[in-house]
Amino acid sequence: MNTFKLKISTPNGNIYDGAAVKLDVRGIEGELAVMAGHIPFMTAIKPGHCDILLEDGSERHARAEGGILNVAADSVTLLASSFSWAGQAGTPRQA
Repeated sequence: MNTFKLKISTPNGNIYDGAAVKLDVRGIEGELAVMAGHIPFMTAIKPGHCDILLEDGSERHARAEGGILNVAADSVTLLASSFSWAGQAGTPRQA
């Protein structure tokens, strides 16, 4: 599987910085799935789920409370106003 560099940051610091196969988030125009080689773009994201498929086939689930998604030719950056991994107190899996 092809991977891309994914960086997730909040005002409190970096949350994730590593390889990913796929990123699913809720954009202002609807659901988005980003994979390696995606055309570059930038969009705001709405509060909701953030799912990351890792190279080993595992998934990480989280909730992002809005922000900006920047997809560049060689990396993806998610700047979220807040971000919490599923399983943390007060963080439901549903978006």
